[in-house]
This record gives sequence, structure tokens and C-alpha cells, in this order.
Amino acid sequence: MRLSRSLSITSLSGLPLWEEESLPVQDLLLFEVSWEVTNKVGGIYTVIQTKAKITVDEWGENYIMMGPYYEHNFKTQVEKCEPPNQAIKAAMDSLNNNGCQVHFGRWLIEGSPYVILFDIGAAAWNLDRWKGDLWNACSIGLPYHDREANDSLIFGSLVAWFFKELTDQLQDKPNVIAHFHEWQAGTGLVLSRSRKIPLATVFTTHATLLGRYLCAGNADFYNNLDKFNIDQEAGERQIYHRYCLERAAVHCAHVFTTVSQITAVEANHMLHRQPDVVTPNGLNVRKFSAMHEFQNLHSMNKAKIQEFVRGHFYGHLDFNLEKTLFFFIAGRYEFSNKGADLFLESLSRLNYLLRVHKSDVTVVVFFIMPAKTNNFNVESLKGQAVRKQLWDTAQSVKEKFGKRLYESLLRGEIPDMSKILDRDDFTIMKRAIYATQRHTFPPVTTHNMLDDSTDPILSNIRRIGLFNGRNDRVKIVFHPEFLSSTSPLLPMDYEEFVRGCHLGVFPSYYEPWGYTPGECTVMGIPSVTTNLSGFGCFMEEHVSDPSEYGIYIVDRRFRSADESCNQLTQFLFSFCQQSRRQRIIQRNRTERLSDLLDWRYLGRFYMHARHLALSRSFPGKFKMDHLNLTQGFRYPRPASVPPSPSASLHSTPHHSDEEDDDTYDEEEEAEKDRQNIKAPFTLGTVFLHEVKTGAQKSLMCVSHYLSGIISSGYVVDTIQKV
Repeated sequence: MRLSRSLSITSLSGLPLWEEESLPVQDLLLFEVSWEVTNKVGGIYTVIQTKAKITVDEWGENYIMMGPYYEHNFKTQVEKCEPPNQAIKAAMDSLNNNGCQVHFGRWLIEGSPYVILFDIGAAAWNLDRWKGDLWNACSIGLPYHDREANDSLIFGSLVAWFFKELTDQLQDKPNVIAHFHEWQAGTGLVLSRSRKIPLATVFTTHATLLGRYLCAGNADFYNNLDKFNIDQEAGERQIYHRYCLERAAVHCAHVFTTVSQITAVEANHMLHRQPDVVTPNGLNVRKFSAMHEFQNLHSMNKAKIQEFVRGHFYGHLDFNLEKTLFFFIAGRYEFSNKGADLFLESLSRLNYLLRVHKSDVTVVVFFIMPAKTNNFNVESLKGQAVRKQLWDTAQSVKEKFGKRLYESLLRGEIPDMSKILDRDDFTIMKRAIYATQRHTFPPVTTHNMLDDSTDPILSNIRRIGLFNGRNDRVKIVFHPEFLSSTSPLLPMDYEEFVRGCHLGVFPSYYEPWGYTPGECTVMGIPSVTTNLSGFGCFMEEHVSDPSEYGIYIVDRRFRSADESCNQLTQFLFSFCQQSRRQRIIQRNRTERLSDLLDWRYLGRFYMHARHLALSRSFPGKFKMDHLNLTQGFRYPRPASVPPSPSASLHSTPHHSDEEDDDTYDEEEEAEKDRQNIKAPFTLGTVFLHEVKTGAQKSLMCVSHYLSGIISSGYVVDTIQKV
């Protein structure tokens, strides 16, 4: 049987269509195995949850997810039901009859996929026996004190047991595809292959284990990829057994995939196998019927953030909120990996530039990173109370003023403005003004930190001296807690907050993919990323000039830390020089890139991986042309004048928004971009050639260096001087 691709993507404007005969899913079963099915731990949960709908649309009831059973998660997220497939029911009954507990239901997310959940605790009595099985299969031993590794062994053993029972029931029809995510699920893959269970297997690593540990230890990771003694490094960090499980899963899988090109390079060195396919992470993109709707959402949510700023900076609110930009960084509190160190240093330099140029722009920067706290900061709560009191006072005086004005006009008199407010009204207003007096700087953090003296962000804020002073053009707010609409300080969900900001900044050093800048793009908010993140590499590959679409890519791979910091500072300073009209144009362009991140487009890479696995595991039944690679796509440079001030700087920093009086038609520009799309180019396996010559590598380094110089504005500035 010859394989062909499926899924017609006709609604994604400008993207290449993919219309071929569908894979015979009625003769196949697809299982996706992950520790984060119904169990939110990290970013893999988002991948699996958002991808579910397009997979269910393609596979229907032949698509089942597998994960660990947690009672609370099952009761709140899963609707229990009976398996529609009798073979699956028989396999589950076999495990249940042998002292294990297996649960089945529909996961209540978009697409409502079926899930099979294995109770780890109920099967723990088999742990010692299964450790022996693992040792006999691949000579990997697990220490008794590593709870996570032991749980992964129990989970993997249950998965392999289930697949053995299932394939015995099916008798080779339909064939089974099993897709495993990360090392916690990889044990099931290793055991299934060692027992010669007839499966087509795919293994995806979203980040290598050792890569995370090395980068967390501030190692010069990417410059020393080929120099690390892998076994020694894993042993010194006491994760050698985990590393062995991960590497075994990688080499046992029929198809090995990673989420980005940069992770593919890492995996090739850390795990000693080149990935067969890169499977980028996507999102479910919802388009608004009116193009300007997401701009309206930006204005609405920006007003909410402005209200918080009014309260937080009371007594020091001597800057114009209409000329204030909101930047933010969010994610796990990994100070160096997430680039918070580089960001803080660049903010110090940005503050200097804005003061030297006497700019009237103020930047308020939010750090949304969960840390250990014991409660809200009293001063922050007081600020919101003062703001609310001022609002109530103003409303009370306004009501009195309006009533007296109304009565005066009814009598046909022009009111005497000196008498329309009495002495009591002025007393109330004066008391309200005095209440806003503050003799200390606005707090840098909104919470009381448990490790205030050693906290990396606070320590670096003290080093660079950004204490929210009156003369500082850059203000910092560290919110060490995830956002919630029920918060008394900043009552906004994360999506609302992102929509209200002007720029997301994510200068990560280690980021296998990076959902945060992707979420910004889908919401039409420009963002900063790096060429060491999967998202940044993806955008460099798919967009001719990412910065014109609001995707600023900092070069952290081929530049020193100081040069990268200067480049980031230049990006931020250039963004501050944009007029309001330029920012609106850029947000429109950014939102238009959301099609690239839609699972309806990126899902094809997962299809390609499954097809390849079937052709390798069942070559007698499925054949595939290995030269018929997945098609890519490249967005052109925008047709109209770019909004970036690096190409058209104002003659003075004190420019006005009114000077931008050129006509601009968003529909017309979007149509120009669609007509000017370049021909698709070929994307497929990670490397077109296994060996690259030294000259090719040198050429690549030079091209990256030159592109970095051009993107930083250096060449443009030089030309203008000439």
C-alpha cells in the first residue's frame, strides 16, 4: 500500500496547499503516549492539548492518548466512558484482571480525544520485577531513591504490557502507531521494541535531559557541544540512568523527531542520532471576523494595565501614560536559560539611551516569573487602595458638579465656576491629593520574597540601580506569581495581559521551542526571541525579514554576550522610537504570521513522521518515497514601507504621531504580501547532508554575522552618515 499525505489547508491564506489522498486511518490505530496527558507539568502539556483537535479531525475514534492516572485530574478533566474498540477493551480488562488499574474516558478539551490512564501507585508492587526486566532488556539500572525514574518505569511497563495485549488481539489488523514524548514515556518504547511488539514507533524529544542540566549550570553549551564528555557529565549530575533511558528510546524508535532545528543540532551531539523529522510546535489559531478586532482588544487590555500602573506608581506618576510602553518577560524562573540576565542588563542600557536622548517615552517592564513568596507586598496593595480611593473621590465630586451644572442650566444661567464647587469639595480633593504623597520609591516587586537577598532578579536590579526613580525612563515591576483574573493587584488572565502589552521580550539562551513568543504572535503582539530558541530559528527560516513582522531575533549563537546585549538594547530603543501608527501597522503584520503557527499547517510534519514510521516498521505493506519531503514556506518582506525606525528615523526624538499622515490600507497591504509570496522551498529531514565541509560552516557563520549586523541597524546608520 503506497502512502500519501492528507489534510487540505485551504483556509490558511497564502500557505501552500497539501491535497493528496488520505492515509487509510480506518486500518490504523494511533496512540500518543506522554507523562503530561491530563497532567500539566510543563510546555509538553500545551503541545498535546492544542494538537488534539486536528489529530481527532484526521483520525476520529482511532486516536487515543495515554498517560498516568491522577484521581483529581481524572475527576475534573475526564468524562469516563467505555472504549469503542473491543480489542482495546480486552487489553484493558487483561491488565485490570492482573492487579493493575486502567481508566478510559474522553479528555474534556477541544477535540475531546479518548484517553487511557494508568494508575502508577496501584501497580507499584511490580517495581522490582520490572526493574529486572529493564536490566535484562537493555542493562539499565534505576536507583531506588529516584522517584521520577521509578514512576516512569512503572508507566512504561504498563504501556508495553498494554500494547502486547492489544496487538495479540488485533492480529496485525489494524496496524498500530505509537508516538512517545520525552524520556518518561520512552521506557515503554524501549520495552515494546525489546519484546518485538509489532508497532510503528515515533519518539519526540522536546529538550535533551543533559542539555537542560548543563545550561542550568551556566555552561557555555553551544560553543562546546562537540567537546562534552556526555557520560561523565551525566554521571556527575547523577542522571546517568535517565540519560541512558532517553538515549535508548531515541535509538529504538523507528522515527526520531525534535521540535526545532537548534534542538536537532543538540540531539545529534547529546544523543548521537540525527532526527529524521523536525516537528515544530503549533497553536490553535482563532481568527476574528473583523481585522481590527484584536487591535480593539489591545486597547481594552492596555487600559487595565494602565490602571494597575496608576496605583503602583502613585506619588511618582510624573510620566505620560499615553506615551508609556509595556514590555514583559514570562515563563519558568530560569534566570539564565530564559535570558532574564541579558534582559536586565539591556534595560539598564536602554534607560541610559532614553535619558541621554531626552525621550518622553517611558517603559514599564513586567517580569512574570513564579518564585517563593509569602504574601502580597503591603505597599503594592496600598497603591491600588489609594488609586481606588482617588477614583471614588473624583466620581463623587463629578456627580455633585454635574448636578449643580445641570440645575444652573435649567434655570437658564451660565454657572459661576468658582461657586459650583463649595469648600467641602475642595477639602475632599486636597485630602485625596495629600493621600497620594509618597516618600519612598514605588516597589520593584509586588510580593514579599522569601529569598530577597539572594534572588537573582532582585540582586541584578540592585546592581544596575533601576529602583523606579523619578528620573528613570525604565520602570520595573517583578510579579513573582502567575497572573489570575481573581488577583487583587493585577486582575487579568495571562492572555488579557499579553494583549495589553506592546512587546514581549524572551532573549532565551536555552529554549528548545518557546511558546511565549508564539503566543504573542498569534495575539498580534511583537516579540523578541533569539536564534538559540526553536521559535526564533523557525521564524528565520520561514520569514524573509522577521523584524518587519514584529519578530526581533537576537543573535546569541555567533556573538559575545556583550554584543548580544547591545543588539537587544538596539531593538528595544528602536521600538521605543516608533510612532503609534507604526506600532499599529506592525501589530497587523505580526498577527498575519499566526497562520504559520497554526496546527492546521504544522500538523503536516507530524503526519510525515507517522508515514515514515509505518514505511520503516511495515515495509511490506507501506511504502514511501523518501525524496518526497515535506514542503516548507517563506513569507516575503512586506510590500509597503517598513515600520521599523531603523530604516526611517525621525529627525528629532520629540516627534509626534500626527506627522505620520500617509494613507495606509491594511487589506491592500495584506493582499500585496500574499501576491508576493516566494515559491515554497523544501523542508524535510534535519540535515540535507550528514557531513558539511568546513567551508560551508564558515560561510554559514559569515552569513549569520552579516545578517546580525544588518538587523542591528549598524549598516543603515553607516549609510545615513555617508
